[in-house]
Amino acid sequence: MSEPILRRKLSHEVASRLAEGIASGAQAPGTQLPSERTLMARYGVGRPAVREALQALQQKGLIRILHGERARVVTPTADGVVEGVSAAMVQLLGADPAGLADLKEARFLLEVGLARLAAERTTPEGIAGLRAALRACQAARGAGPAFIAADMAFHRQIAALAGNGLIASVCGGMLHWLTQFKQDMVSVRGADRLTLDEHSRIASAIAARDPAEAGAAMADHLRRANALYAVLEAGGGAK
Repeated sequence: MSEPILRRKLSHEVASRLAEGIASGAQAPGTQLPSERTLMARYGVGRPAVREALQALQQKGLIRILHGERARVVTPTADGVVEGVSAAMVQLLGADPAGLADLKEARFLLEVGLARLAAERTTPEGIAGLRAALRACQAARGAGPAFIAADMAFHRQIAALAGNGLIASVCGGMLHWLTQFKQDMVSVRGADRLTLDEHSRIASAIAARDPAEAGAAMADHLRRANALYAVLEAGGGAK
């Protein structure tokens, strides 16, 4: 059976060829891409196609576009890749309740493992950083968005202590996406106090270098948080 040949947008083709050049090393990190005019002549396309292609590559974290300068190739990082999909992910989660449930499940599996790794791998400096993050949570109690930010920073600190940069970046992305849906949680009376108690238990287990207790404490914390999400969603309160 013959398969139809799909026509691609010109911008997609331009982006694909530029990406191939970057992947092959023809365009090394730090170097500038040719000017828009040069790319237009090279590929026989108009300025809109070139600009769309460059925007697509920037969203993928392959280049950086600065006003008044030619696009520059960057070294892709896990943080950059996660950041590139964040806007689309938040939109997806807002439109798809099943997607939010999947994210919470993925977060549970990831953070329980990270808490265990943090307890195994932490250093005195790491413990000091975790305790500072806990104090920041305590200071922000009752402050709404500030408490949410401190809460997320505490979890990111645990991810950093685990010593796996890729997993830490993915975890950071998940936390950022969930931030869009957490405001109603901290408005529930007593939720911030429970969060602080649970954070203290997690921090103590990591400081004691007890992986089993750290994992169990994180699991209990996330189960309680997920149960609260479920109540809010059922009542139409989750954003």
